[in-house]
Amino acid sequence: MNYNELGKTGVLVSELCLGTMTFGGKGMWQAIGQLPQEEVNQLVKVSLDSGINFIDTANAYSEGLSETLLGESLKQLGISHQSVIIATKVRLRMGPGANQVGLSRLHIMDSVNDSLKRLQLDHIDLLYIHGVDPITPIEETMRGLEDVVRSGKVRYIGVSNHPAWMVMKANSYADKMGWSKFVASQNFYSIASRDLEREIIPMALSENVSIMPWSPLAGGFLSGKYTRETTLAGNSRRDSFDFPPINKDKAYDIIDVMALIANHHNVSVATVALNWVMKQPGITSTIIGAKSMEQLNANIKAVTLKLTTDDMKKLHEASVLTPEYPGWMVNRQLQGRWPE
Repeated sequence: MNYNELGKTGVLVSELCLGTMTFGGKGMWQAIGQLPQEEVNQLVKVSLDSGINFIDTANAYSEGLSETLLGESLKQLGISHQSVIIATKVRLRMGPGANQVGLSRLHIMDSVNDSLKRLQLDHIDLLYIHGVDPITPIEETMRGLEDVVRSGKVRYIGVSNHPAWMVMKANSYADKMGWSKFVASQNFYSIASRDLEREIIPMALSENVSIMPWSPLAGGFLSGKYTRETTLAGNSRRDSFDFPPINKDKAYDIIDVMALIANHHNVSVATVALNWVMKQPGITSTIIGAKSMEQLNANIKAVTLKLTTDDMKKLHEASVLTPEYPGWMVNRQLQGRWPE
């Protein structure tokens, strides 16, 4: 297991991060996973034993139950908080009240306090804002995040599912005020959906913001279970929860290439898909989820796969983005700019 720096904080996180969306299975999250405490404990232990030191959850996952199960797991396993980095999130609805959702200072503080109780911790290592709040000005959100950092309840802050310009605006305002800036961005990124490469990854590389890909297997579509001949896997969440959206025709083309490479290396298609994401510029820690020990161990194998230059070229050619403006104009105008 390799370790990469979280932004420019000096904090090291494993190249794989254990995601906990499969913990609990309450409410709308049932389709993703319904793991009880005993199985959660097993997954957490195996992950930590493999060298993973980074665990990602969210207050909204299973309506808070995911955090509760994770916190109890750390307690039952006797895991010191100093040996593991815990990330959680705030933004999604957590109750029926008008203010139990969003990114106001009020909801941020309430959510952090509630998350700490469920996790049985005295601080959160990395707090993400879990999406855009169209009502609350970003300046107000940054003030709320600074409040929880200065209180000692949060160490670092991150952003998830935000456009690049909004991250820049938020960090510029925080820099002006002398406040904490976003050090990480959690985004959907897979070989079947490379949109992140248009604006967000260039921004992250420029500003030392760590990219943490979620759903690197595109909601299970790149698990190897799906082909043009097998459009229903029978035991995959994609069958009943078709998310996140992807261009499936193009994805099948990519799967065909990955299957050949996987066969050559005697690994699964999922292992190839994960390894490709991990090797991309700007990627700090790739989030993996699992509903079983077998699935977790298969995902962890991605750290040992050695794809060749030719493998990477074939994967790139099969998945490359269609040029869009202004990108194609920028690339065109670069011609002749560099000295021979």
